[in-house]
Amino acid sequence: MDKKKKGQEIENLVIWMLKSLLCAYIISGLLLLLLTFLLYKFNINEGKVAAGIIMIYVVSTFVGGFIIGKLSGTRKFLWGLTCGILYFALLLLVSLGVYRSLQGDGANVVTTFLLCAGGGMLGGMIS
Repeated sequence: MDKKKKGQEIENLVIWMLKSLLCAYIISGLLLLLLTFLLYKFNINEGKVAAGIIMIYVVSTFVGGFIIGKLSGTRKFLWGLTCGILYFALLLLVSLGVYRSLQGDGANVVTTFLLCAGGGMLGGMIS
């Protein structure tokens, strides 16, 4: 494979990854708005809100992994896993930027990482 063709392939993968991450964050935004509405209307307790946020992470990374899996066509689980990891990394960077520290303890951060990575990988495998 010549350099130009390989460069084009890498460029396509980067664009596909950005598209899948954008879709994952759009899904996150919409689902968080829905959760906010439900919290406002039904006065949901804190435990249910935390569970809802976790489900939003998993569903969003699943969708992102599914999209990158469909677009890439090969090694779908690996691209889905990568999408989940990048989703978590951006989520962590935004959290650090806003709060200037990690929210919660280390176990929560690791659990969130595993859920995001697993959701993306599952989406990639199912695609």
